[in-house]
Amino acid sequence: MAEPLLSEDEIRDLAAVLPAWSLVNNKLQRELHFADFSEAFGFMARVALAAEALGHHPEWSNVWNRVTIALTTHDAGGLSQLDVTLARRIDALAGVA
Repeated sequence: MAEPLLSEDEIRDLAAVLPAWSLVNNKLQRELHFADFSEAFGFMARVALAAEALGHHPEWSNVWNRVTIALTTHDAGGLSQLDVTLARRIDALAGVA
């Protein structure tokens, strides 16, 4: 069964709950910068483990020291609590708890 979508009120409140994230094309999006590629890739490895534990995987890209992450729940057709949970875990891994 698909995860229920967030309500319009919950989506509107995301800016306060996840200030490092923005809403882009109905997805939660964040760009992070690191000292170099190795640090960025290490961060991605830690996020991959957190995502796998949740069974919820990000859309992301990496160019040298930059990691761009977009979150949405594809099988639900939009944003769900899984996206919020993963975003919080990503923030914790990035040192923004």
